[in-house]
Amino acid sequence: MLAFRTRNLFYKKEQVVSKTRQASVRVLDDPETLQVLGHPLRVQILEALREPASAATVARRIGQPRQKVNYHLKELEGAGLVEQLRERRVGNFVESIYRAVARSFLVSPEVAWSDPRRLETLRRQHSLRTLVLLGERLQRDAAVLVDRAAFEGEEIASASVVAEARFADEQEREAFLQEYLRATAKLLDKYGKKEGAAYRVVLAAYPEAEGGPE
Repeated sequence: MLAFRTRNLFYKKEQVVSKTRQASVRVLDDPETLQVLGHPLRVQILEALREPASAATVARRIGQPRQKVNYHLKELEGAGLVEQLRERRVGNFVESIYRAVARSFLVSPEVAWSDPRRLETLRRQHSLRTLVLLGERLQRDAAVLVDRAAFEGEEIASASVVAEARFADEQEREAFLQEYLRATAKLLDKYGKKEGAAYRVVLAAYPEAEGGPE
């Protein structure tokens, strides 16, 4: 009696390709990636891929031919903006399921800073560099909060205060800063150690930009 060992050559119903966790926000900081995202249809595809979907599903959502969507999907995947999560069999056809690598995308101002003097300035002026990074952090956090409000229906409790101060000289400016920090320290000491929902408090002071507030 002969015994044969056979291999299952049938395609699995669903095959996982990637287990990467989707980021809340992706900051685009290189011109090449920004150029890929320059086509308006690709922005629509990224929005449609906030949740996993196939090319056919995306095509139906945005009202475009599947072949056209497939082409732009490959361009986005090549730029690292979209990833293939898994493959699944639908009848005799195997389709890929894609997802945007982030739920929101932001463009860093540094993408347009080709002059090396800007980067050298930020290396020398630590407080200015911190201000730039703080601005980017605010943009990222705001994008996440907008998504929570738009897609999850959350009412976002937030407050913003903008004021202008004028100083006669450097000594007066320094005195204001020290008093400002002391007053803030008392508030943070009073409210910053309790349990409860965490809120980010941002403190910044910088010279008025040219032209003043709009």
